[in-house]
Amino acid sequence: MSGGILSGKDHDPIRVVQRGLWFGEFVEGAIYEHRPGRTVTEADNVLFTTLTMNTQALHLDAAWSAQQPGFGGERLINSMFTLSTIVGLSVSQLTQGTLVANLGFSEVAFPAPLFAGDTLYAETECTGKRESRSRPGEGVVNLTHIGRNQHGEVVARAARATLVRKEPVT
Repeated sequence: MSGGILSGKDHDPIRVVQRGLWFGEFVEGAIYEHRPGRTVTEADNVLFTTLTMNTQALHLDAAWSAQQPGFGGERLINSMFTLSTIVGLSVSQLTQGTLVANLGFSEVAFPAPLFAGDTLYAETECTGKRESRSRPGEGVVNLTHIGRNQHGEVVARAARATLVRKEPVT
């Protein structure tokens, strides 16, 4: 036998498929840390900002931003990129293949700026869950996503309601 985990049969490997959590696997109060983080570049910011037609000079115009008080003359990373990235960092661990739908976001806040060169880390707290009243086999999971920079400073926070599948009965 060489390399890998084998099942009880000769040479039939055990297969592990990456997926998110089923409804029953979410633990209220648990904090899920999503790693690795994502170092944000100027190119990320310019591409996202222009793709979404956001012409805000704080994201695109270095000369204008240099004249503005408050952020050390630096351009800010688009906050919608920050939000999208912290949710994206959670997908493989929490919702890949088990999410039915996003039901909504609330309490979105950006308490500190993110700049090009910063590394964004994400964590998610499961703040509640309940079985769906109208969709058997699914449940509503409430999550709070938090993004932190490399110094541990919170740069984004958002509450999110999701609809998640229950584990299939086999």
